[in-house]
Amino acid sequence: MRLGTRGISLFIVPKMKTDAQGNVGESNHVTCGSIEDKMGIKASSTAVLNFDNAVGELIGPMNKGLECMFTFMNTARVGTALQGVCSAELAFQNSLIYAKERLSMRSLTGKKYPEKVADPIIVHPDVRKMLMTQKAISEGGRAMIYYTAKIVDDIEMAKTDAEKEAADERLGFITPILKAFLTELGSESANHGLQIFGGHGFIKEWGMEQIVRDARIATLYEGTTGIQALDLLGRKILLTRGKSLKAFAKEVLIFCKDSSMISSNPHKRQMNKFVWPLSKAVANWQQYSLRLAMKAKNDRDIVGSASVDYLMYSGYIVMAYFWAQMAQSAYEKLATDVENRDFYRAKIKTAEFYFERMLPRTKSLAKTMMADPKTLMHLDQELLSFL
Repeated sequence: MRLGTRGISLFIVPKMKTDAQGNVGESNHVTCGSIEDKMGIKASSTAVLNFDNAVGELIGPMNKGLECMFTFMNTARVGTALQGVCSAELAFQNSLIYAKERLSMRSLTGKKYPEKVADPIIVHPDVRKMLMTQKAISEGGRAMIYYTAKIVDDIEMAKTDAEKEAADERLGFITPILKAFLTELGSESANHGLQIFGGHGFIKEWGMEQIVRDARIATLYEGTTGIQALDLLGRKILLTRGKSLKAFAKEVLIFCKDSSMISSNPHKRQMNKFVWPLSKAVANWQQYSLRLAMKAKNDRDIVGSASVDYLMYSGYIVMAYFWAQMAQSAYEKLATDVENRDFYRAKIKTAEFYFERMLPRTKSLAKTMMADPKTLMHLDQELLSFL
């Protein structure tokens, strides 16, 4: 009988056998078949292992190995999301230094450094756009990581089963977004860094090409972006009738209301440029989710064709929520913290950049995720080979 993934059992296989007293004995016939020659992460010596009549011990119930593995999967996915943020941050730090030092051309609005033979490339709008994108990704991604880590703490510290279940549902909803969205944006940031360095970026001694190679695998770890997207749309949205989305949307909308409508908030006027687009985006998110659910009743392929775009669409809205929170906090701190004014001003300016330049990506994603899957599925497999 074929059980598929339901037939997987989980084992631990030691390199050496031990006796009843725990003494190390003969080899358990576990050998390294080869060291994998990978595109990136060269320092991680992943390998092919051969188990020649090796003895292993069953972990958990028979045929329940995948369920056992998922006890640590959410935490592992959060860790992988953090890799995406780290790649984005490292690429940004290197790019910023280089952009301040590399001289090329003059600013289109006139010389900015007339004493030099050319202006540093940081004065050019396209370079500045890439740098701001990197900054928005790394700082927005950190906020998303901290939020999710707190949910993990809430699960550990829950006093009742109801509290633990509620926190676990929140974690299950946010995790696929976190993992896939932040690793995809981490890879984008790394590529922006390569572009800022120009031809130098392709040369190993500058270190940028390594970030690109190393960042790419994070989109594959712990389930590819496509797998995370199916988990989000298929399991966390459609199977639960959007229960977790409703809870998260409520949290965001309460923040928006508090920031823009409560008379005691002295910064509500400045916050309008964040909370109104965010409120509209969250409302659209719920509407599109409902429409996809209705479409999926008639054509299950819509789930697969829309899922990745839906996840990225969701990710941009989630990150917008955290940038709005950072802007609110920055406005509050500016009133009292004179010493760190530049830090808080930078937060507000980056939030403005995110809402004007990155959140609008949701518009094209909305268009493609709602498209009929026939353009993907109606071409016969044989015809794909025709050029």
